[in-house]
Amino acid sequence: MRPQSLAVILASVLALLALPATADTSKPTPSAKELIAQSKPNEWRTPDPNNLLYMQLPQGRVVIELAPDFTPLHAANIRTLVREHYFDGLAIIRVQDNFVTQWGDPNDDDSGDKSKIKPLGHAKRTLPPEYTRAIDPKLPWTSLPDGDVYAPQVGFTEGFPAGRDPATGREWLLHCYGMVGVARDVAPDSGNGSSLYTVIGQAPRQIDRNLAIAGRVIEGMQYLSALPRGTGPLGFYTQAAQRVPILSVKLAADLPPAQREQLQVLRTDSATFAALVDAKRNRHDTFYTLPAGKVGVCNIDVPVRTQPASSGAR
Repeated sequence: MRPQSLAVILASVLALLALPATADTSKPTPSAKELIAQSKPNEWRTPDPNNLLYMQLPQGRVVIELAPDFTPLHAANIRTLVREHYFDGLAIIRVQDNFVTQWGDPNDDDSGDKSKIKPLGHAKRTLPPEYTRAIDPKLPWTSLPDGDVYAPQVGFTEGFPAGRDPATGREWLLHCYGMVGVARDVAPDSGNGSSLYTVIGQAPRQIDRNLAIAGRVIEGMQYLSALPRGTGPLGFYTQAAQRVPILSVKLAADLPPAQREQLQVLRTDSATFAALVDAKRNRHDTFYTLPAGKVGVCNIDVPVRTQPASSGAR
């Protein structure tokens, strides 16, 4: 065999070996809808009503699930603010394209009237930064196999995307689409939950571990991501008429059961979630002829559904 032919063969073999491993491509990969339809009732969890916020906008209701296992002090402060009706009558003050939508007191902005800032009531003005926490082996953890640029390990815990560093023993929530963070000034303890934001664009993972993440939008994200972009610096609205008013924010636990959203979140430590991740990594159908063989943590949506009438999952 001539050296040139051998080189061509070796190059072809190496190219095949470099392709990502794929699942069985003899039949199309099941869709997310198909996998969810086959899920079992005990693979779904009903969020604690003490951790569910209902933010009512003129366009519709936004439901946020708090993450007290990661940011307990902020969760408690936010509950106090909500129960004392702090957010009622405030507004969405900032929509920065491909970044975040932020809400809070317009008078607390740099250009606001500081004499009209809404009092915090019994809520704390400053809180210790809750950017990371010690790894808790009692919390469920579903690791992803494909690595990450920003964290030694990434995966999911209790339905939230998270990162881990075994070397330091710390874990933290990630700035993926729909995650809700606590706005702050320069001082690390200046974020108290009175101004919140949600990620509406590509995941800004560079701010992981630099701001506290309070939870995740689990319903109504369209009401926050499709708003007109602000034209001021960092996407702040420059005119009061541009702001979307917040009609009310309530805690689900404070409402009669009949008025609560009957929502369930797929357990991220379930077999169905594992199948969804595998399908996302190795999708093969008439459209996807070349499966990626990998997936980023922020490219996985944790399914949320209205609880079926016959379901008894908790």
